[in-house]
Amino acid sequence: MTDLIGGAGQVLDPAAVRASVLARLAAEDLGGKRVCLVVPDATRSCPLPLLLDAVHEALHGRAAAVTVLIALGTHAPMTDEQLRQHLGGPYPGFEVRNHEWWRPAALVSLGLIGEERVAQLSEGRMRRAVEVTLNRAVAEHDVCLVIGPVFPHEVVGFSGGNKYFFPGVAGQEIIDFSHWLGALITSAEIIGTRGITPVRALIDEAAAMIPSRRLALCLVVQSGTGALHAAAFGTPEQAWAACADVSARTHVQYRDAPVRRVVSVIPGKYDDMWTGAKGFYKVEPIVADGGEVIIYAPHITRISAMHPEIEEIGYHCRDYFVRQWDRFSAQHWGVLAHSTHLHGAGTWDPVDGERPRVRVTLATGIPEQVVRGANLGYRDPATIDLEALAADPDTLVVPQAGEVLFRLNAAGTAR
Repeated sequence: MTDLIGGAGQVLDPAAVRASVLARLAAEDLGGKRVCLVVPDATRSCPLPLLLDAVHEALHGRAAAVTVLIALGTHAPMTDEQLRQHLGGPYPGFEVRNHEWWRPAALVSLGLIGEERVAQLSEGRMRRAVEVTLNRAVAEHDVCLVIGPVFPHEVVGFSGGNKYFFPGVAGQEIIDFSHWLGALITSAEIIGTRGITPVRALIDEAAAMIPSRRLALCLVVQSGTGALHAAAFGTPEQAWAACADVSARTHVQYRDAPVRRVVSVIPGKYDDMWTGAKGFYKVEPIVADGGEVIIYAPHITRISAMHPEIEEIGYHCRDYFVRQWDRFSAQHWGVLAHSTHLHGAGTWDPVDGERPRVRVTLATGIPEQVVRGANLGYRDPATIDLEALAADPDTLVVPQAGEVLFRLNAAGTAR
C-alpha cells in the first residue's frame, strides 16, 4: 500500500509533511532494526533537513543503528561542510557516509543478471551478463529507506525509487551498463518517459536482489526550492510510480513550436559540466534542427574532476561510438553515455563524419582550448547579455535549468 499526500499544483505544509513521516515510520516494524537511509547528494533539490529531522525523531532510540548513505552515483564525494548544509542536523546516533563507488572494499556483489535476461529487459539492445554490485551498507542493514525526489531523467525516464540503489550506491560496472543502455535509446527519446522503461526494468531487477527490506519516501519537489508538491511512502516501486505521475504533471513544460536557441542558466548546485549538462538534457527536445543550446555557467571551471577522460574522448552522438565500437568498447560506458547526452542527437559515418542535430555551446569558466578540444562550441561568458537574449523572439532563456523538462506538443517536430 502506498500513502500519497499532495499532488500537482499543491504545496504541502512542512508540518503536515513532518506529521506524515512520523506516522508512517511509527507504523513500520523498525524497532531494534539496523536502518540505512539512502539520500541524494546536493545536485538534487530536496528538503533533507526537514525530512531527516522527522526521521531522526522517529528512529532515534528505537532503531538499533542508522546509517545515512549519500547516493553519489559516480559524482564527487561531499565534504563535511557540504554535508552539514545539505542534511541539516546534527542527528545524534546517525552515521553519515559518502558512497565510495571508487573503493572496491566498500562494495559487495549480489550476483549476476544473465545475458538472456539482460536481452529481455533491454528489449534486445544488449546481450551481456552484468554483475550487480552496490554499497555493502545496503546489504548489511535490515531495512533500507530511500528518501529522495523524482524528476524527469535522461537515462531512466524519471529518476527516484530504486534508482537510488542503482546507480546511486552501486558499483561502476552496473552504473556504466545501465547508463549505456539509456544512451542506446538516447536521452531525447527516454527523458520524461512514463512507466517502466528498459533502464528502469534493469534497475528494478537488480534492486530485487537486495537482501534487505526496501522502503521509499519519494518526493515531488518544487524545482530550485525545498517546497514539496507531493510525498509518497511505500515500496520503492509503488512510491516512485505515484510520484512519477505527479512529476510528469509538474516538471514538464510544453511548447507549441521549436525554438532556434535556448540559453540554459545553470544554478550553483551543479559545479562541473558532468552535472551541469542537465541544462542541455532538459531542453534538447524543443530545439529546432540546426539550432543552438548555450550553457551559461560562469561558475563552472572544469568538465569533470572524477572523469577526466571525457576531455580526451570528447562529446559525440551515439552512432559515433556504436559504429566504431571496437575503438571505444574498452572505455567506461558511463563516460561514453555522458558524452552522447551532452552532444545530443546526430549521425556519423566514415565518409561524412559527424553531423549533430543541434549545436552545444559552453559559456562557462572552462578554458576555451578545453571546450573546443572536447568537441563543443565556446563562448566567453562575459559576452552573454541575458536580458537582451530574453527579448529575442528566437531565444528562450531558462533560469535555474536542469530539473524542468521542456517538450513539444504533438504538433511540434523537434525531438
